[in-house]
Formats: sequence, C-alpha cells, structure tokens
Amino acid sequence: MTRRATVAAVDLGAASGRVMVAGVSPDGVALAEAHRFGNGPVRLLDTLHWDALRLYAEVLAGLRAAVAEHPDLASVGIDSWAVDYGLLDRDGALLGNPVHYRDGRTDGVMDAVVAKLGAEWLYATTGLQLLPFNTLFQLAAAADTPAVAAAERMLLIPDLLSYWLTGVAGTEVTNASTTQLLDVRTREWSAELVARAGLPARLLGELRRPGDPAGVVRDMGLPVTAVGSHDTASAVVAVPAESERFAYISCGTWSLVGVELPEPVLSAASREANFTNEAGVDGTVRYLRNVMGLWVLQESMRAWGALDVAKLLAGAAREPALGTLVDVDDPAFLPPGDMPGRIAAACVASGQPVPVSPAAFTRCIVDSLALAHRRAVRQASALSGRDVDAVHIVGGGARNALLCQLTADACGLPVVAGPVEATALGNALVQARALGVVHGGLADLRALLRRTQELRFYKPEAGAEAAWQAAEARVHPSR
Repeated sequence: MTRRATVAAVDLGAASGRVMVAGVSPDGVALAEAHRFGNGPVRLLDTLHWDALRLYAEVLAGLRAAVAEHPDLASVGIDSWAVDYGLLDRDGALLGNPVHYRDGRTDGVMDAVVAKLGAEWLYATTGLQLLPFNTLFQLAAAADTPAVAAAERMLLIPDLLSYWLTGVAGTEVTNASTTQLLDVRTREWSAELVARAGLPARLLGELRRPGDPAGVVRDMGLPVTAVGSHDTASAVVAVPAESERFAYISCGTWSLVGVELPEPVLSAASREANFTNEAGVDGTVRYLRNVMGLWVLQESMRAWGALDVAKLLAGAAREPALGTLVDVDDPAFLPPGDMPGRIAAACVASGQPVPVSPAAFTRCIVDSLALAHRRAVRQASALSGRDVDAVHIVGGGARNALLCQLTADACGLPVVAGPVEATALGNALVQARALGVVHGGLADLRALLRRTQELRFYKPEAGAEAAWQAAEARVHPSR
C-alpha cells in the first residue's frame, strides 16, 4: 500500500493568509483550503504595523479546522514574507506589534549604514541586494529605542508564530538569509557584520534548516517542521521545471525574478545590478531581484473601489499595447497611497499621455510589469551564466493570463504558469520529505508536481522582440 501523509501548510502573504491541507504520497499531491483570511497593515499614530496577534488567532483557527477535518494530520509548516520581525523580552513577551516593511522609519537609514560598512564589503559578506526595508536597516532604525534595549531575541514572522504555537524558538535559514545579517557562504549569522553595525548580537538565535523539527503545537500534539519559511523559498521548491535551465517569477504582491544556482554570484556587476543571493532549500541559492509586482495594481484597485478584476483585465487587453509605460521599480511606488496618482505623475514627468480609465491604467501597469520581468530574467541569466529555456510563473500571478502572455512576449521565451499555490505546495513537500513519505532532491519533488498540478503554457508572439526592445529603451534610455 502506498504510504501517504496529511500535512498543514500555513502560508502568510502580505495581502492574505491561508492554512492549506495537503495529502502527499509518491503518486502526487492533493491540496485543499482549510482557512483563508485577509492580511494588511494597521497604522497606529505615525507607524505602520502588522496585526501579529490577529494573524496568530487566524492561524490557530485554521489549524483547529484542519485537525477537525483531518485527525491524522502529521505535521505543520509555516512560511511568510521576509525581513519583518518581532522582538521578545527575557520572558518571551512580544515588545510591540511588528513594524511593516512599508513603514517610513527606514527612510535614509540604508544610505547611512552602507556608508558606514561599505557597499562592496556588505555585498561580499551577505550577497544581498540593497533594499531600504531589509532587516539590517530596520534594526538600525530602531537601535536606540526602548524595545531594542529590552529585547533578548528577534524572531522573523514565521518563527514568531511557530514560537507562540510551540514555545520553542528558532530562526529558519532561508528567511534569515533575507535579513542582510547572514554570511552568504557559511549560512551562519555574521558576527563581524553585527558588531560593525553596532547591533546587539543577543537578538540572533539558533538557526534551523528546512526539514528540521521545530517543536509541537501545544494542546494539539501536532509536530511543527521547519520548511523554507521565506515564502519564495517554498514557492521555488514547487517550480515544476524539467531541467535546471529555467527562470522563475514568484508573482504576487511582489515579483521575485531569478534563477536557481548552486553557488552565490558576488561579482561587482551583480552588486551594481542589485541582485540578491538568498538561501534556498537543499543548499541552493535563489539568485534574484525584487520587482515591485502586482502591488501596483492591487493598490490602484483599492483607490478605484469595487471593480471586478477579470473585467478590468479584459478591458486592459483591449487597450493599445506598450502605449504608456512606467518603471514599476521606482521607489515612489513602494508606499501605500494614491497609486493611480503616482502613475499619472510619472507619465507627466516622462512626457507620456496619462491613462484615462482604470482599464488603461491597468494596461500600463501590466505592460510595465512584463517589461520589468524581461529585464530581470535577462540580467539574471547574463550575470549568473545560466542559460534560460523557459520562464515559470508561480503564485497568484499565474492566474493573470494577460500578464503571463505579455511576459512570454517580453522575454521571448515560453512561459509555464502554475501552480498558483506553489508556496503551500513547496511547504508541504518539504514536510512530507522530512516525514519519509517522499524522497529525493528538488528534481524529484518537481517531477511529482508536474504529474499532478494544472499548468498553462504561453508561447511568445513571433516578431514581438523589436517592440519590447524599443519599450525598454523608452523606460531605461541610459541602460
């Protein structure tokens, strides 16, 4: 009889969270939703926070629902977005709600820290791209606060939730690698960096690897297994590639665009292009760059009010191609706020016509995002020396047929879209492997997914290269 395990994957995104139940066997993976909930920032006075206690309550409700439906549940794994953290005092109490990475407290901090440490040394040590919200810069911004003075431990979001569930503290390495505090070669905390940055070393605790035991949920007796706790690390596990010659786009609020490598790329060209080397499952390197992603569209839709996304995208598909373009990676698009107004301002500044309807704005956003995908895929290939035969889009963006087709056209490569719930699937597969239900490396796990998950295929339009090349020259004329 084929051995089978049922596991729960807790997957927290910047806009929503879910508790998924996966039945895993050597024959395939079946995924079902136990609980889904919204997630978003809460502004208290002048600071943007995450509502961590509500997230914990939602996760607990989801696990209870999963156990009620599946009393044979064998394990749970937790993943979330990167860089944000909670501080615990000596008794393990949370010292205030975690601050949201889009909060303005780090404005100007990155430049000061980089000037102190040196950009070249920092990249050679951590291999990480410079983003103003990296944990290093968040901690530097908070260094003189009473919370940091009282703190005995820092836990990233999935590790904080795991601690509340089990009472056992630890920091999983794939998410730790996004903090800009981890040595890219040893995958251990960089004591030298922490000392040179003037941060308290006591905040950084024991590291875990995907597959390690991480405690037991109290009152449930449910084992917790460390997974690729950075959601992109789990999503990349579930990229259903047939060979190593692939690029991936983990597409949701952010687009994480890159290739999977055995070793980091630490060249001057890589640093100047602001590519990052994050830890992946099984010792791999996620060589990628953050692209602003569907956040620009999500925030625009919030400004417009109740609009049907399918109708909006259908209208966008009828708009002229590559008519108006913006650089979606412009820092102006990072904070919450009037996104259509910012797009309009960018159009005026670049001498382009301002879109006149939500459908026209949406076409501008999706065209611009596909163009950013093109640049990131081609740079990742050139900087790493890894040839790319196909682009895999996983996550929520895999549902967006217009974006998938435009990405194929822009990259001049076939696009494989799916699975949509890649992060939960990757999370579940790492748990199942730790339980001994499935075996082998990433290629074996991906082969299992190809047999059981729905995928869609997009071929690049013939003759599209010239138009996209011209579009890139318009948005980045000096590159």
